[in-house]
Amino acid sequence: MAMVNRSKGEKVFDAFNLIFIMVFSLIILYPLLYVVLASFSNPAELYKNPLLFWPQGFNVESYKLVFENPDIWIGFRNSFIYTFVGTFINILMTVLAAYPLSRRDFFGRGIFTFLFTFTMFFSGGLIPMYLVNSSLGLVGSMWALVLPGAISVFNMIIMRTYFQTRIPRELEESAFMDGCNDIKLLIKIVLPLSAPIIAVMVLFYGVGHWNNYFDALIYLSDRNQFPLQLFLREILVKEEMENMLQSASDTGYADRMLAKEGVKYAVVVVSALPLLILYPLLSKFFEKGILVGSIKG
Repeated sequence: MAMVNRSKGEKVFDAFNLIFIMVFSLIILYPLLYVVLASFSNPAELYKNPLLFWPQGFNVESYKLVFENPDIWIGFRNSFIYTFVGTFINILMTVLAAYPLSRRDFFGRGIFTFLFTFTMFFSGGLIPMYLVNSSLGLVGSMWALVLPGAISVFNMIIMRTYFQTRIPRELEESAFMDGCNDIKLLIKIVLPLSAPIIAVMVLFYGVGHWNNYFDALIYLSDRNQFPLQLFLREILVKEEMENMLQSASDTGYADRMLAKEGVKYAVVVVSALPLLILYPLLSKFFEKGILVGSIKG
């Protein structure tokens, strides 16, 4: 195939676009890079070098202090449990709501869709939500973090649209002719063909549960039930560092402040690491899942 000769103006435009994208990507990625580099740097060097492109005075003392803190391990355990259980419930409820609404023969699906969508614009607020959860006996338990938000209407609409556009109607009809009922159709045909959208929903719901701290702040009072993000909030916002810094040598206020600064960066990296590992594994499903599921046609 013959090569198309590009004009000088087109080459200049391409070069400009490439430079712009590289600069823009650097601006977006640098804060994350800075946090990682700062976590491996000597805290005293952070005040001397406000811009980091490699670790200054490499050390892992901040990570040592983080992993010596028992609250971090409690938070990791609880966050994994809440994320796994909550995401499983989210996916189950979203599938069970999206699939019937995607069926053209489902009577009243327009009314049910309207009722679901209505909740996206109007809600009772924090106090009524707390009173409902309290009356149900959920306050002070894990279920207060996973059951009230068991389904996201936005995600349900995306999944419903995916079912409508990517599951051939002829395939459903042939399955019914072979004696397949609705449950078997969902489990044996629809779900295996919906792996991309399910993977994307797992990522969306999982990130939401992993980063959630406000619900735990409202409903939980036992520190043994706190998720990791709530301990992270104490470190970054409330600055309750006394227990974590007990193992550090007490040489004065300045040294404690420097140790605190390094621990802040280290704990941010530790808390974000599971998501940084999960995202590349599921990102390949975004085009098939979100782009197809968000556009009907």
